[in-house]
Parts: sequence; C-alpha cells; structure tokens
Amino acid sequence: MKIAITRLEEKAADDSRICARCGHECYTVSPLKAEVRIERVREFAASVNREEYDCIFFASALPAGLIAPLLERQPRVIAIGPKTAETLERYGVDSEVLPSYYSREFVPYCGDWLKGRKIGLPRADVPDRGLIRAITGAGGEPHEVRVYSLVPTQRVLDLDGADAVIFTSAMSFREAVWTPRPDLLLVAIGEVTAEVMRERGFPPAVVGDGSLAGTLAAINRYQGV
Repeated sequence: MKIAITRLEEKAADDSRICARCGHECYTVSPLKAEVRIERVREFAASVNREEYDCIFFASALPAGLIAPLLERQPRVIAIGPKTAETLERYGVDSEVLPSYYSREFVPYCGDWLKGRKIGLPRADVPDRGLIRAITGAGGEPHEVRVYSLVPTQRVLDLDGADAVIFTSAMSFREAVWTPRPDLLLVAIGEVTAEVMRERGFPPAVVGDGSLAGTLAAINRYQGV
C-alpha cells in the first residue's frame, strides 16, 4: 500500500524505513511547516543550564533536537516516545520514555514526585491546557515555552497516488487542504486526531496508538495481514 503521511519535513526522516518494515511505501505531505524561534530555544537551554528546572518534558522530537545540543547540564528528562528519546540520546541526553504516546500520561507517570517541582515544557505554539491543568493539580509548576510555531502551508496535499493517508495530529487534519476520494483509506495516528476527524465528518477507518509503527500495524490488522 502507498501511504501519504502528514508530517513536518523535519520529522519525516525514519518514516520510509518504518513503513518498509511493515510492508508499505510512504511519502510525506505537509499541511504545516515549523518556524523556529531560535532566541527562545537559546533562552530555554540557558535556563536548564542554570538548573532552573527539576524536569523537562519533551512532547516531540523537534524541540528535543533543537535544545539537546545546547545542554550542559540536565535535570530529569522525560520523552513522549522512543523517537524523541533517540533524538535526545544522539546528543548525549539520557531520558525516560512515557509508557504511552499521549501527553496526558505525563502526570500519572510522575505521580507524587511532581509536588513542588518546576517542569519545563518546550513545545509548539499550540497550547496543551489539559497538561498544564494536570501538572498544576498535582502540585507541580509548569512552564510552557513555545520554541516554534506551526504555520499552515496552504498547499493542496498530493494524494492522487496514495491508497491511504495518515493524519498525524489534530492540527494537521484541521489545516489540511485535500480532496477526499471514496477509495482513499483515512487513518488517524491516535484517538485525539480521530475525534477531530469524526467531528469534521471524516471518521477514520483505522485509528493507531499514537505512533507511526503502531498505526501501520493497525492498518495491517484492518487489511487482514
């Protein structure tokens, strides 16, 4: 199966290898582009090096790749998935990996340790109010630093040769410019994205676990492979 994957160009490096391992071919379509706020990246890294945070939570590989090379010291570091952890490891930063691909698992994972702790959250300019409320409710002190912006490209997604399209975030679906086809398999990388697709009248046939590998496995189960 040939699969279009909505990705930032910066985050698509391993997609072909993962797809091939699952028996598929893939290519990138980009409804969004990243605009890095380099001064905020440097300021955040400097704050970490001054030991102002008890923990950093990286919810994406992109901020991990921006900040990790600048770190001279590190507090507790938690990554949302193995790809983010691999990015950090590339720059010598050790991290723990959440048991799920959803930010909402951060607070249950940390538990009582969060009380009185200052948590650094370098991320896109898409607020995660649920995460902020959860950290605050657990007695932690969240500091969200928006180190990059996600900007719609307004380009029509090239889906003509695709058998399926995987939407990798709620925002990538909301901002996508595309033409539905009856024979195009609609796939959501996880339940959050799937909810938005259903709300907009495009229920996905397949819903993954939040990771690309898990989503491809779900596609294979859907196909009876």
